[in-house]
Amino acid sequence: MPTFVPDFWPNSGLTHLARNERGWLSATDAYVRHLLSRPELALVLESCAAEVALHEALKASPARRVAPEELAQIQDDDARENYTVFLRFRDDLLAAGTLEAYYLQLMRSGVVNVPAVFIDAVVQALLRNLLDDCNDAFEARAAEMLFRSQRITLQDGQMLAGDRATLDTLNETAGLGEVGRLLLQSGALQPTAQVKVLSADNAAQYWQESDRHHFLLDLTHELTQDLSHGLTFKMTRARSGLKALARVLERWVAHLLGVQVLIEPVHQVTDSAWRWHVGLDVESTAILNDLYQDRSVEVERMARLVSLFKLTFANPAEMRPDVAGKPVYLGLATNAEGVVRIKPQNLLLNLPLASAS
Repeated sequence: MPTFVPDFWPNSGLTHLARNERGWLSATDAYVRHLLSRPELALVLESCAAEVALHEALKASPARRVAPEELAQIQDDDARENYTVFLRFRDDLLAAGTLEAYYLQLMRSGVVNVPAVFIDAVVQALLRNLLDDCNDAFEARAAEMLFRSQRITLQDGQMLAGDRATLDTLNETAGLGEVGRLLLQSGALQPTAQVKVLSADNAAQYWQESDRHHFLLDLTHELTQDLSHGLTFKMTRARSGLKALARVLERWVAHLLGVQVLIEPVHQVTDSAWRWHVGLDVESTAILNDLYQDRSVEVERMARLVSLFKLTFANPAEMRPDVAGKPVYLGLATNAEGVVRIKPQNLLLNLPLASAS
């Protein structure tokens, strides 16, 4: 009996993309139209005639060349800049041939001249594609961490990741829009947390509500309990958000680099022969660098670590000879405001590969 594979992230644009024989995604006119419908490029009442004409022309012919004088006629400076940036992004995306090739070229160039909203849109489409056979809501929710910032909170002993934009909006409006904002300001309404922790009991709801980004992901480590006579009992969490994130990162590396790796959450690095590490974000990169160099790390900074991971290559021959067979340690940490912003390109750029993929 075939396994049911649900749909999710309808706004990812996957249905507007074409897969090539490698399984990579080629942009189509429909996908460019999908990007053109983003709020940053949407027409507003104040849009001038030139902006309206350009927007409609691009909808009709998404790949059309736009002359500099067309852009110059847009009266609003911000709108003109938005279209200039979008067209550069569109042209580079189409020239690369696939979203994967575009993303790798952009990140390897060292010159990221594209706004985060467009990069996140590409990452979401890539993840939606490589998770197309996924029926695990925990993995799908964990994958959101690669293109949406998360707020990390501690609640009743659990470390929970919540979508930053969703939580900030709820805190400002209680989920009731401008009316809710006014009621909160007047004191007539108390903030309510319209979010829920993803669990086995409500996992089926994730698929219908995936674009709302209101599920919290439990990133609590496996629990250990000390027993008598020096024994330790490990209580494994049946549905671990950290393990789900590790599975997603494995797929990410395999899809874009063609390398099979195993990633496992770990409590600490006790390896005296520690040779290589990769931070999944700016904060953990700095912390791991300091620890590797035996520099002291303040308690407050160490407390920002959400987790460490151990990555091993299935085939050590695919690693640089000087570190072949050694584990690679990964870090994940919040900034001072408790926000995690994963940089998924770090895994693609900084693994010790024997040769460029």
